Amino acid sequence: MTTRARGGAAGFLGDIADQALAAEGVQRIEWAAREMPVMAHIRRRFAEQQPLRGTRVAACLHVTSETANLVLALRDGGAEVRLAASNPLSTQDAVAAALAIKYGIPTFAIKGESTARYHQHLERVLEHGPQITMDDGADVVALLHRSRRDLLPGIAGGTEETTTGVVRLRALARQGKLAYPIVAVNEANTKHLFDNRYGTGQSTLDGITRATNILLAGKTFVVCGYGWCGRGVATRARGLGAQVVVTEVQPLPALEAVMDGFRVMPVVEAAAIGDIFVTVTGDVNVLDTPAFAVMKSGAILANSGHFDAEINLPALAALSESKRQLRPFVEEYRLADGRALVVLAEGRLVNLGAAEGHPASVMDMSFANQALCAEYIVAEHSRLAPGVYDVPRHIDDEIARLKLAAMGVTIDTLTADQERYLSSWELGTA
Repeated sequence: MTTRARGGAAGFLGDIADQALAAEGVQRIEWAAREMPVMAHIRRRFAEQQPLRGTRVAACLHVTSETANLVLALRDGGAEVRLAASNPLSTQDAVAAALAIKYGIPTFAIKGESTARYHQHLERVLEHGPQITMDDGADVVALLHRSRRDLLPGIAGGTEETTTGVVRLRALARQGKLAYPIVAVNEANTKHLFDNRYGTGQSTLDGITRATNILLAGKTFVVCGYGWCGRGVATRARGLGAQVVVTEVQPLPALEAVMDGFRVMPVVEAAAIGDIFVTVTGDVNVLDTPAFAVMKSGAILANSGHFDAEINLPALAALSESKRQLRPFVEEYRLADGRALVVLAEGRLVNLGAAEGHPASVMDMSFANQALCAEYIVAEHSRLAPGVYDVPRHIDDEIARLKLAAMGVTIDTLTADQERYLSSWELGTA
């Protein structure tokens, strides 16, 4: 059953699965908050200073307990937030209910929603005429530039959470079509060094094991892509005893994978020996017909890239005589030659589709970037031309400082002599 909840100042709280889940959602949000001390610090300051007062925010993010803590910080900072899911399978329905019913945040998200409804929800978050967009995959930005250009003049800026979205935005900027400045949160060191590596690494394996309950030790585990997400997945798969193979198209990350001790080979060669495959490239058709043709019967295919395009499911379906569900989030494609290939979470993000996504402690830093970059845009947008911007260094450093303090870790500071040395050129070999 789905519920269109009404009430609050806006008169409409969104489109959610079940209002009765709200109390459970509050518990989930509060549990995540225990592991998000940086966001708690920012939320307290935002509540006092109101840096986002009156700012309308259209957010398209994974609707999870961690995201809820970001949204509540934005609200407490004075923002008027509308939230939609950035993936049809990633929504935690209890969290969506809590945001809509208990916290009064217009929320449009239902786990398993159809593609049509997903796009309807994107339209709904734009109805209040946003001044800031907050994206995970750039779907809202794409919608604005395709069919809602009437709203573009009112938008001061935006943020983008993920690698795939940054790729899309840079393509838009290269074509000279990006209409407003967007901060690439994904490129912050406190995001990709931790969220992408540690978060994706752990949560991807969590999704695979929850869906299948298989033992990873001894399996040949193929990781397609060796960016920060691929590094995390490969490292943690090896830690659980898997024999890890990496496929790449770029020479430097391929070389790094070799130097890190992994076997590196073309995807078609890896397809013939792999037991489990995970795509984390941000590209399309990474696993395609040539790979399907040589895979072992029973091979498991999963994706942790943002969109469901990395595994070419239409091509796999064309090779198949039948498809059936074996377990929740586990589908078997029976090929004409008798082999069976298994796809997890419909080829969507397996860590969010079949599990709960990244641990709150890493999302603490990622969402701190989102919150502080929203504040930065409000203050600085008049000086920013349309384009894709890195997170300002002072924001990255401040988040790292706050995280260390929350962990009880102290570090050294430079002496005056050391500061002078680093800013001079005169001193050398004595």
